[in-house]
Amino acid sequence: MSSNIEIIKRCGWCGKEFVARKTSTEYCSHRCSGLAYKERKRQQKLEAFKIEYVKSSDEVTEIEKLEFLSPTQLCQLLGISRATIYRYFADNAITTVQFKGKTLIRRKDVDSLFEDGHKYLKRPKKKSEPITEFYTSKDVQEKYGISNSGLYEIAKRENWPKTQQRGKTLWSRKHVDAYFAKQQPSDEISEWYTAAEIQARYGMSLSAIYCLVSKEAIPKKKVGAATFYSKYHFDLAKGIAEPKEPEYYTYPEAMEKYGLTRDQLHHYLKYHNITRVKKGKYTHILRSELDNLLKSPEI
Repeated sequence: MSSNIEIIKRCGWCGKEFVARKTSTEYCSHRCSGLAYKERKRQQKLEAFKIEYVKSSDEVTEIEKLEFLSPTQLCQLLGISRATIYRYFADNAITTVQFKGKTLIRRKDVDSLFEDGHKYLKRPKKKSEPITEFYTSKDVQEKYGISNSGLYEIAKRENWPKTQQRGKTLWSRKHVDAYFAKQQPSDEISEWYTAAEIQARYGMSLSAIYCLVSKEAIPKKKVGAATFYSKYHFDLAKGIAEPKEPEYYTYPEAMEKYGLTRDQLHHYLKYHNITRVKKGKYTHILRSELDNLLKSPEI
């Protein structure tokens, strides 16, 4: 039921007078109410930013008084990332000391970098190499077993360089090979299902198989016109196989499991020569070697 009360009020956003039906009404319309809400949220964010800025400024002021700094404190002082700091360490641009598993940097050494007057060296632009090797559309379809529409869909998504010659579309061989090399499944997978074998074992339709493969990201490979699906990953998705323990830790996983800081973990890996593998931009640590090093002592 609507109220019979009529109160003349002034809109809190646009300032116009309006007739309110409730004493709590502050705005003349839904639009003014929405705009006022957005402005309140904006002001809240600004206040939060100011508090954070003052807090970080106070932290930097305290850090400036220290004679020895940790990598994290040096990041705050210089306003750069940990990755950049560790690149400087690796290039010996900043002198560091390993003290009982902790990395320390003398403030005086950091100040001397600016006092010595290092000149800024502009990095030369990389010259792009001309593309001289190409596939025709037919070559790509035959080599990698994809349809013409599939080829154009991938090419558009991956932005493959192309050119036209005598009515034929030519695709950069380097870009095509690099894309399909990334799509190849791991060499560790040795057992595969065909779609027919999956249908016989699990009684699934083809559409159900394709849906599960897409949803669970099950590795697959094409040999000619035939498609094969990883047996282990398919059985795992169906709840038949037990998940294998990963062979490697990531840095965050190892730090969380053993309660270490990044600097402490890095010290153990370097001092004890633990096997590390670079996968893209991430470093992976061999699980068996780290577990053996940090396991509980036995008598």
